Amino acid sequence: MSLFGSLYTAVGGLAAQSQATAIISNNIANVNTVGFKRSEAAFSSLVTVESAAARYSPGSVQVNRMQQVGQQGQIAQTSSSTDVAISGDGFFAVKTTADMMLREQEPFSYTRNGQFFEDNEGILVNSAGMRLYGWPVDDAFSDIDVADQTSYNADLSVLEPVDVGLPSGKTEPTDQINLAINLDADETATMPQSIGGLIDPLSDVADYSRTIRTYDSLGKSHDLILEMRRTYGPAATEISNSDGLDPQDLLINDLGFADGETIDVQIGGGPLESYTVRAIQAIPPVAGEITTIGELIAEINDYNNLAVGPEDKAHAFLNNDGGLVITANDYRDTAATQQDLTLGGTGITRLGFVAGVTPPTSGDGVTPGTLPPFNTDSTALDDATYPTLQNVPGNGQYNADGWWQVDVISPEFGSSMTSGLINFNNDGSINAVGDANKAIDIELKAINWDNGDAELQDININIEGFTQYAGPYNVAFSNQNGSELGLKTSIDIDSEGYVNARFSNGTSSRIYKLPIVTFASQEQLQEISTTSYRENSESGTPLIQEAGVGRAGKLEGASLEQSNVDLADEFTKLIITQRAYSANTKVITTVDQMTEDLLRLR
Repeated sequence: MSLFGSLYTAVGGLAAQSQATAIISNNIANVNTVGFKRSEAAFSSLVTVESAAARYSPGSVQVNRMQQVGQQGQIAQTSSSTDVAISGDGFFAVKTTADMMLREQEPFSYTRNGQFFEDNEGILVNSAGMRLYGWPVDDAFSDIDVADQTSYNADLSVLEPVDVGLPSGKTEPTDQINLAINLDADETATMPQSIGGLIDPLSDVADYSRTIRTYDSLGKSHDLILEMRRTYGPAATEISNSDGLDPQDLLINDLGFADGETIDVQIGGGPLESYTVRAIQAIPPVAGEITTIGELIAEINDYNNLAVGPEDKAHAFLNNDGGLVITANDYRDTAATQQDLTLGGTGITRLGFVAGVTPPTSGDGVTPGTLPPFNTDSTALDDATYPTLQNVPGNGQYNADGWWQVDVISPEFGSSMTSGLINFNNDGSINAVGDANKAIDIELKAINWDNGDAELQDININIEGFTQYAGPYNVAFSNQNGSELGLKTSIDIDSEGYVNARFSNGTSSRIYKLPIVTFASQEQLQEISTTSYRENSESGTPLIQEAGVGRAGKLEGASLEQSNVDLADEFTKLIITQRAYSANTKVITTVDQMTEDLLRLR
């Protein structure tokens, strides 16, 4: 039995080495196949058990194919932006069927071949004709500059073919404008414009203006002009018509006052303060007696309304033209703090003042920390809000001189859409507290461009970068989102797995995110044509994850994973297999000679 058993063993060896040669041949044939995973021949012996220790019956050999799916192939860069490689574990989810009804029935296949391109229907397919599947990206996270916090559904049924056709292109309406501008602190202030409709802001030259191009939901462009004017703020204010005053000017000798004339100041609810002009200051000085403009300013700045609180209620100074300005410190107009400013006395007209009452320009009901726009008169705008003040009167950082009027103007409508005030601190920084999103914005609400079917538009103008320093007007940066209609120019896949569309108007948009599918035992997957695999009972069920999460590998854009076949290794195995095959044939010829010798016995 052992003689013929050796013959059968050798025949089994020939079959096993033939299988090994076939595996090596397949590996070598796919050395340039993208994403191909080589296999190895794993030999194991078959033993025939004899009951008698003195007898031996030879067994044989069997061969099993072992897939090296988990062995990483070399990653090489390519010139195609839709090529993508997986570094680590995992597969792309793909299908072959284009028909919508049939593809619901077709099971998913899984591949490492990331050589994708757009087919005639706009779907990304790989070089083996397999259609790529991914998660559609919500519009809220389509902006590539916005962090996507979406938790993607780990269910194969929600995946869709990655459609990058986008025949209609894309528009992006403007909703954010970012500006950083220095406003010259040496600019001469004026009274706020358009209070009560007295002055049309378009008829007055702005101290500084900036034109910004915006786009609506239909991609049509609209210009907004931001006009800025240095002003005295919302509190009650009186300005003399006399320019060129100097703190050293003598009221009697230089300005024509007579000895004993008076200047009266009263801020609503406070005491009447009367200052008497004298030719020579008494020694020691007498309270309320003044001889120079500087002394008058000092006395007014000490005006104290004890009925409402200990803080100073008035503020006097010479403006950049040398005119005397007297203003209430507090812009709040409530029942407890009436800030009406009254000037009187026999000498008040000598300084160019008009006796009487100037009402607070902010209107009634303004509460601490708030400052609404004082004019929103355009039919194109539903509402507008200006930043809330962080430092209010009574706070050491509050700057009563740091006020600017900001008009937002639409040339299309020929008028100011809204007017409002902003304030700067003593250190030149913007005096404002951020909103719920920590942004310091002028917010324009529900703009109606009267442009066919364009949606009502909200635009936030971020002014956090505004400063007020003594220096020239300067724009540090100016940018805004939004764009006209743009057609698709390219598609790319990034390292996070996002499929991004690029448009001719310079915008970009995420449209899909690619999942990475892993298995408990990827070596047990069923290999099919098209360099793909299917799940089975040995591989376990698919686990869908984002790239780089858990076991899922990372993605490399504009790259491909090469075949993991090593030609040198395969040739070495081929030589060994060839020798083994020859050795088995030698066994057969030897056994043949032995049986021939046996038959010659007489």
